[in-house]
Amino acid sequence: MTGDSRRSNRRVVHEALRRRVLTLELPPGSALSENELAASMGVSRTPVRESLILLAEEGLVQIFPQVGSFVSRVDPQHVADAQFLREAVELAALEDLPPEPDADVVAELRDNLARQRESGIEPEDFFALDEEFHRGLLRLSGHERAWPTVVSAKGHLDRARRLGLYEAQSPRVFVAQHDEILQAVLEHDLDRARRTMRTHLREVFADIERIRERKPELFASNSDATPVRRNIAVWR
Repeated sequence: MTGDSRRSNRRVVHEALRRRVLTLELPPGSALSENELAASMGVSRTPVRESLILLAEEGLVQIFPQVGSFVSRVDPQHVADAQFLREAVELAALEDLPPEPDADVVAELRDNLARQRESGIEPEDFFALDEEFHRGLLRLSGHERAWPTVVSAKGHLDRARRLGLYEAQSPRVFVAQHDEILQAVLEHDLDRARRTMRTHLREVFADIERIRERKPELFASNSDATPVRRNIAVWR
């Protein structure tokens, strides 16, 4: 295998594992076996090991010598840090909205909202539309290139958002906030747009506290230490 092929293989494995962590297919606290992951993905252990190291650098995986690797539990402080970055970027972008927004981008945002309103929408489908909506707002202000930087920093935040979304009976409150933000933008009411955006982006903190009360095992705490393997694939 050439060097380029090895790098490509590692990238594919890393993206697949990262997606499984972020979508909670691999839940917080899950034990990770290099052998099992390699077998399930049809690759050698090397790209899996390298991918786990990259995920550890991102804070999504924890590797303990002589013990094993585990999906990190959701860290509220990491969530807050990512939220701070996201809020700073998205609120600042509102300041650069042009007097006449791009009609094509506005049409895409309206279509996005229409799909968000579809009855029975699956949580992952809504999550994808939510991401595209916020990226579209950045494109409207000319700052779409900032989106990958935001995405790379919000792994813990995205898991917290999904925990809240999966438990919500309906995403309608989020859809209503999206609609309010877009209407405020189109009406050039930046104060209302900023206020609604801030409320919308901070919704995750209420979700965290509510879910942590019921499922504390999914969240990191100050007392976390090296885990001990148990018969179940979760560390405490």
